[in-house]
Amino acid sequence: MPRKLFKRFLPSHDSVKANRHVLRLGPWIKYPNLWHLNRRSVAGAMAAGLFAGLIPGSNPVQFTAAALLAIAGRVNLPVAMLVTLYSNPFTIVPLYYCAFKLGQLVLLQGEDTLPSFALGLEGKGFSEWIPAALHWIATVGKPLVVGLPLLALLLALIGYCAVDWAWQLYVRCAWARRRGRRAKTL
Repeated sequence: MPRKLFKRFLPSHDSVKANRHVLRLGPWIKYPNLWHLNRRSVAGAMAAGLFAGLIPGSNPVQFTAAALLAIAGRVNLPVAMLVTLYSNPFTIVPLYYCAFKLGQLVLLQGEDTLPSFALGLEGKGFSEWIPAALHWIATVGKPLVVGLPLLALLLALIGYCAVDWAWQLYVRCAWARRRGRRAKTL
């Protein structure tokens, strides 16, 4: 796979090791595969980053989860943390909607859309608003709680397989080009 492309965007090993937050991890970050760009390490980092990207919370929470998953799986740490950026303010609503629909599918709930919240509150006072809000959260919460980890696992599996396949395809094509160049010189 194009290592030069990855190396252009990733921080150097020394700059990451010098970071004061990373220094707290101490001996855990000394495993060499956390920094190497090979097929298994990058594919695993993609899976870890895709999974951690759907963890509710802001980027520091997702970065931390991706780092812990990368350390536990001994996959490329910077790639795992970088991949979590796929969930951002522009993509989070569609991702959570997909997770909600997946949760509905798994729980065999036949509702077509999200339960309406704003329409049910028209003309109600504050004392009626709180129970209505809690009811809405309860109806949305169960499919979302089930769908979110399932979508994270599904995205992680797809990401791992896609990177693994793309890396193998790139290597095969590179070898074929090399064989073609050698055949021309002979």
